Amino acid sequence: MAEAIFSRGRKAVCKLLEWEWWQLRDGGRRYITQRKVIRPSIVNKRSTDILHDPWYNKGTAFPLTERERLGLRGLLPPRVMSVQQQIDRFMANFRSLERNTRDGPQEVAALAKWRILNRLHDRNETLFYKILIDNIQQLAPIVYTPTVGLVCQNYSGLFRRPRGMYFSAADRGEMISMIYNWPAEQVDMIVVTDGSRILGLGDLGVQGIGIPVGKLDLYVAAAGINPQRVLPVMIDVGTNNQQLLDNPLYMGLHRPRLEGDEYMSVIDEFMEAAFTRYPDVIVQMEDFQSKWAFKLLQRYRRQYRMFNDDIQGTAGVALAGVLGAVRAQGRPMSDIAKQKIVIVGAGSAGLGVVAFMKQAVARVLGNNSPQVQNADNFWLVDKDGLVTLARENIDPEVKQYARSVHDGLQEGASLVEVVRHVRPDVLMGLSAVGGLFTQEVLEAMKLSDCPRPAIMPMSNPTSKAECTAEQAFKHVGPHIVFASGSPFQDVDLGDGKTGHVNQGNNMYLFPGIGLGALLSGAHQITDNMLHAAAECLAGVMDEESLKTGIIYPPIPEIRCITAKIAEAVVKAAVDEDVAEGYRQYDHRDLRVMAESGVLLNFVERHMWSPEYSSLVFEK
Repeated sequence: MAEAIFSRGRKAVCKLLEWEWWQLRDGGRRYITQRKVIRPSIVNKRSTDILHDPWYNKGTAFPLTERERLGLRGLLPPRVMSVQQQIDRFMANFRSLERNTRDGPQEVAALAKWRILNRLHDRNETLFYKILIDNIQQLAPIVYTPTVGLVCQNYSGLFRRPRGMYFSAADRGEMISMIYNWPAEQVDMIVVTDGSRILGLGDLGVQGIGIPVGKLDLYVAAAGINPQRVLPVMIDVGTNNQQLLDNPLYMGLHRPRLEGDEYMSVIDEFMEAAFTRYPDVIVQMEDFQSKWAFKLLQRYRRQYRMFNDDIQGTAGVALAGVLGAVRAQGRPMSDIAKQKIVIVGAGSAGLGVVAFMKQAVARVLGNNSPQVQNADNFWLVDKDGLVTLARENIDPEVKQYARSVHDGLQEGASLVEVVRHVRPDVLMGLSAVGGLFTQEVLEAMKLSDCPRPAIMPMSNPTSKAECTAEQAFKHVGPHIVFASGSPFQDVDLGDGKTGHVNQGNNMYLFPGIGLGALLSGAHQITDNMLHAAAECLAGVMDEESLKTGIIYPPIPEIRCITAKIAEAVVKAAVDEDVAEGYRQYDHRDLRVMAESGVLLNFVERHMWSPEYSSLVFEK
């Protein structure tokens, strides 16, 4: 029976009470239909083997019929609990832990919370993701930044059971066979790191595995990627962190990092192995040091379905924040072409942001505009000060954004000199240097020509933030738009007014990019797809929220936001003719869905949700 029948333009669309999609053709018309098919899960395990398998284990929620047929009777307390009762029980324990650690060191409390969540993940994946989704605002900072930085720093002591795969320099020549050791027949998403630049913490070697694990938890929670189809990967090519090399408990290779062609050959072999077994997988590169991040992105992006979150995801979230700040000024998003933007930090994230925003300006003015060619909107500052063409031995990746010395500022001008001279609309930090936005720098922002300047310290973790929200509102004024990479509390401005804090977390964007790329079947992830994602994120906020300085949507709405971003990414892929389709749907089907107005529904129905399924034993 149809739940609803409606039409969009000339296309009639029928939505059925089923969740499986297919196409029907009747004459010259094409219909997209959907149906919900409920199938039990077939298991070949019984008794304690089921209870020890986190994918099938339901704990006290096993119904009596399943306890009987799966050999669980007597192995569990007799009372059958509902999922909600399980959630309430866990959250009661979690809140008790919060109370007990409230007066202790913050790092100890954070790791204790991570441990209790990790133990739940190890024994009951469905319940873990259900709780994570329902409490995403509270728990995301624990499963990912900023707590994941602490986890990586202490990983050798925290390790209990393996999660994901480890490829190392010692495995050269064996990776194609190793990839078949992973039990999943299908993988949709791989997040991979070499541990060389973990957040703002530097080289943590093999301990960087915590980043892919945490990132994929967010893919599952925000984008609905099936957790049985994700693969965290650590590529261990050694470490230059002497403290780790001197630690007898360090679990990675005790050798300096590979460099040059040797390093590249290891990454090449992994990419070839991954796409040989899983040709439709999306690979997200994470926390590679700058000297490799751009090279690897350019090397692989047209050959494989991949992207680099530090370069492209951070740039997309930053662009969405700037577009939101432009809207908060009461201007259209196209006015980004008029913004004066000072970016502090010339690493992979900083350069990625400049490149991405330059493309955004080009979308308004055209690629051949002198303003675009000369990057006139941007002033790039690194550890040596303002980057100009007068700098000797300038990196080619940096040179394209260097200023002319006749702009009124000299090579190496300090940040405060740049801010005073430029009077920017946006001051953005991607330096990973905590406290870099000093009182002097922030007070210089009072000279901005913008009625509502944006202060954006985007570095992670919190200790590396260029300034705090309280400092920004105190030294610049209550009229600013504030966005940070790490979480801060809203600021009480007095007289009943609040200085709103926006967290420009990559979590807003990368799940939608990955999901959209997956569902479109795009053979590469293009700049247009990334810009569509950023513009979609910037466009979801209503005018009333923008007037109060809120430029990013609420984290609890992340699944809804991700679905909309994925829809925008699929549309962009279809329009650009890079979409090849998903499973039984080819690019023509996707185009029909886009034209019919049901693409968002298509995206939502392909997002996994944590629900216990009926289990049937089969020998």
